[in-house]
Amino acid sequence: MNRSAASRTAVVSRDSSSGSVADFAAAPALPSGEAVANLEAGLRGEVVRPDDAGYDDARSVWNGMIDRRPALVVRCADVADVRSAVAFAREHGLPIAVRGGGHNVSGNAVCDGGVVVDLSALDGVDVDADRRRVRAEGGVTIGALDRATQAYGLAVPQGIVSETGVAGLTLGGGLGWLRRRHGLSCDNLVAVELVTADGQQVRADEQHHPELFWAVRGGGGNFGVVTAFEFRAHPVGPDVFVALVFHPWDGAASALRHWREWQADAPDEVSSLAVLWHAPAIEQIPQAYHHQPVLTFAAVHTGAVADGERELDAVRGNGAPIADLSAVMPYTEAQQVFDEDYPAGLRYYWKSRFLTELTDEAVDVLMELTESSPSPHSTLDLWQLGGEMARVSTEHTAFGDRSAPLLLGVEANWEDTADDDACLAWARRAHRAAEPFSTGAEYLNFPGFLEEGEAVVRQSFGTNYPRLVAVKNQYDPANVFRLNQNVTPDAPR
Repeated sequence: MNRSAASRTAVVSRDSSSGSVADFAAAPALPSGEAVANLEAGLRGEVVRPDDAGYDDARSVWNGMIDRRPALVVRCADVADVRSAVAFAREHGLPIAVRGGGHNVSGNAVCDGGVVVDLSALDGVDVDADRRRVRAEGGVTIGALDRATQAYGLAVPQGIVSETGVAGLTLGGGLGWLRRRHGLSCDNLVAVELVTADGQQVRADEQHHPELFWAVRGGGGNFGVVTAFEFRAHPVGPDVFVALVFHPWDGAASALRHWREWQADAPDEVSSLAVLWHAPAIEQIPQAYHHQPVLTFAAVHTGAVADGERELDAVRGNGAPIADLSAVMPYTEAQQVFDEDYPAGLRYYWKSRFLTELTDEAVDVLMELTESSPSPHSTLDLWQLGGEMARVSTEHTAFGDRSAPLLLGVEANWEDTADDDACLAWARRAHRAAEPFSTGAEYLNFPGFLEEGEAVVRQSFGTNYPRLVAVKNQYDPANVFRLNQNVTPDAPR
C-alpha cells in the first residue's frame, strides 16, 4: 500500500502548538563552549551543535509537523554516554528529550533549547532462543527486532509499522498484530535497564526496583532513559495469513456492522482493524475508486496458515469488495504492510478514544467524519481489542484499564502546510464526536500535542495514576523527564 509520495525529508515547518513541551523550552541558559567541549571529550559518541553541518538531520523526526531546535544532540554510543548526557543537562538546567526511533507523533524525541539524548546507535539485539528471551537496546526499531527474532521462529509483540522505535512504543503500552494472542508489548517485558534522573544505571524487574518495573510497563518515559529491554518472545510464523479487503462506500456501513459482530467472537490468533479513509491510487484498486471514501479491513492470523484462511473467510467474503489483497506472507512482511502509508515528513496529528461499543449511531458518525475529511490520507481506525491483552488486570501494569472492546484512532495525515488548520480542526472534531461512545480514556501513544495536558493523562491511567505519582516522587522528584505524557511529581524540586 502507498498512501502518498510525500518527501521523506522530515521537519518541514515550525510547530507552535506542541502543548506542554513548549512550556519547558523557555529560553534556558545555554552552556559555554568549554562545557560542551568537556562533555564531548568524555564521550564515545558525538555532540551535534546548531552550527554543525549535520544539525538539521540530527534534529529531524518522523512527524513533519515538528520543527524544534535543541541546544545539543548527543549521539550516544553506550550507556556511559547516556549517563553523561543526562548529568550534563541536569547540571545546566536544560530540558531532556529522549530519541529512540523518533516516531512518537507528538514529537517528544526532540525539544527546543535542550539536550536530545539520541539512542539511535544503541541498536543491538540478542536472542536467546532456548529461553525465548530477547534483549533489545534503546535505539532498536521494530523491523530490526523482527528480523532478529524471526531467524529463530520467534516474535515479540510490537507495533504494525516496522520503522517505529521499540522503546517509545513499549513504554506506552504497545499495540500490534500479536496483541490478542500474546498481549501488549509492555506485557512481555521481563526487565529494563535504565538511567535514572540522578544519572544512575539500574536494572528493574520483578525482584529489583519492582515499583519502577511496574511503572515503565505503560507509564511512558517518565522515569528514566531505558537503554535496554528484555522481552519474552513467542513462536510465530514464519508465514501468517493476512486479510486486506477494500469495500466501496455505498456498502461500507453494512460491512462495518458485519465486522462489528464478527470481531466480537474472533479467536485470539486474529487481530484486526477496520479503517475508514480514502482509497490510495494503487493498481490493485479500480481507478474509479481512487481517492474516494472506502472501508478497509486488515487482519492478521498468527496461528497456522490454513486456520487463518478459514477464520478470515467470514470477513473477506462479506459484501461486494472492490479489491481483496489478502495473502499468505512471511511475518516480517506482514509487519511492513502499512510502512509506506506512514512516510517521514508527512504531517501527522493523532487522537484516540477507547470505545465502550460500536453502536449504529457511532457508525453513522464515523461515516460522516470520513466524508468530510479535508485530506485523503487521514483515517479513522477501529482496533479490535480483547483477547490476551484484556486478561491482564488493571493494576498489574501501569497501562491501566483494558476492558474496552475497541480503540478508535483518529489520524489526521496530510502533506501541505496550507491544510494545517483544516486537518487539525477535523481531528479535534472527530475526537469530540467520539466522546459519547468512549470510556473517557485515551491510548497515550496516539496523542496529538496533548492540549488537554494533565487531565487526559490522569483519566487515561485511571486508578493507577496515584501509584505512578509515587514512583515519580521516588525516581524523578524534579521532573527531569517531563517531555512526555507527563506524570507530575507531588512537589517537583
